[in-house]
Amino acid sequence: MNASNEKKRLTRSNDRMIAGVLAGIAEHLDLDPTIVRVAYVLLSIFSAGFPGLLVYIILWIVIPEKGY
Repeated sequence: MNASNEKKRLTRSNDRMIAGVLAGIAEHLDLDPTIVRVAYVLLSIFSAGFPGLLVYIILWIVIPEKGY
């Protein structure tokens, strides 16, 4: 199987600030991790219906580390 046919798995990144969740999402989407982190913080601050910390903790538990 060549690289173009392989599915990209969502994993936590080694480029981590806390758990690597947002950097892992950025790698999966081919985006800059800083952009994803800033967008997540802004969404958490400006949206009363978005419980940012709870979602982050759930993603930390659900998304596997790289290499597993």
